[in-house]
Amino acid sequence: MDQEDRIALFLDYENLALGVRDHHGGRAFDFRPIADALAERGRVVVRRAYADWSYFDEDRRMLTRSHVELIEIPQRMGASRKNAADIKMAVDAVELAFERGYISTFVICTGDSDFTPLVHKLRELNKRVIGVGVENSTSALLPPACDEFLFYDRLEGVDVPPAAGRRGRAARTVEPETPPPAEPRAEVPAEVAPAGEEPARDVDTLAVLVAQTVAGMQGSSSGEVTASGLKRTLLRKDPTFSESDYGFRTFGELLRHLAGHNVIELAAGPAKGDPEVSLPERGDREVAFALLRSVVVDLAGEGGAVALSGLKDQLRRARPDFSEKKLGYRSFLQFCKAAATSGAVALRWSPEAEDYLLTPHTP
Repeated sequence: MDQEDRIALFLDYENLALGVRDHHGGRAFDFRPIADALAERGRVVVRRAYADWSYFDEDRRMLTRSHVELIEIPQRMGASRKNAADIKMAVDAVELAFERGYISTFVICTGDSDFTPLVHKLRELNKRVIGVGVENSTSALLPPACDEFLFYDRLEGVDVPPAAGRRGRAARTVEPETPPPAEPRAEVPAEVAPAGEEPARDVDTLAVLVAQTVAGMQGSSSGEVTASGLKRTLLRKDPTFSESDYGFRTFGELLRHLAGHNVIELAAGPAKGDPEVSLPERGDREVAFALLRSVVVDLAGEGGAVALSGLKDQLRRARPDFSEKKLGYRSFLQFCKAAATSGAVALRWSPEAEDYLLTPHTP
């Protein structure tokens, strides 16, 4: 038990309940999925919900059965009920951070950006902060401020109406029987593509993200990259990241899938169940370097050189699925520099051409 995270849970109940009602077809908020998600992350020692409970009489019984302490924020004439709840919740959270040093994680359940300063303050106090909010009513400012952010809509046990048109696991589940919604959101076209195409596109994007992250961690640290460290880094990049949104039950299953497609390599790590993750030293990289060399040879001719600009398009004509990012390189120039280091090509800057020039490497 001493190794478990101690969690303090604070619910801005009006924000959650109204968010679920407005965006889930009038359905009632269910606390159980949040409780289950937190049970997987540690031991919840404090549970508090803030609201004027005269507006949520039925919900009181549901929360009481889940051992949530109800903090009454009565509405007063001429006063803002919302601001009163926000201030009380923020004061209580900071007070608890100072008085209960054993609490390592604070869970702030709200989509209100007004709580962003509270999140920053808790992190300054060396507390891990997890946010929970309804996706379509959560401010874009809040998730990046947290160590991890869980969208209520995506939690196991939450039944989302088919018309929600949201991102993630549930949207893919209902696609075969629900026509694409005509919404103006930019990300919707990718989500309403045929069910057989979207998972491949999602996993392809995921492969790029993982490869770039592993490459960055290897370049910035002499130590090994473990699966647990990789997951923490992915969450720091995107607190809303979840392997379940790509169809994987566990992070280990995701890594095994990527290893099977030669995006990464797995080896025994320092602890059981926490493998070491690395990028393949051979295989796809050598194939890509050989492809670059062959294209440069074809374009350069005898004693010629090829400009870097436009060269990537030539590689894609020869191999449409080429992507330097899948190999862990942040840019095409970085990929070409690596190819030059390996001896596949020669690379130099030309002041006259104002571009890098590549030539076939000659021993």
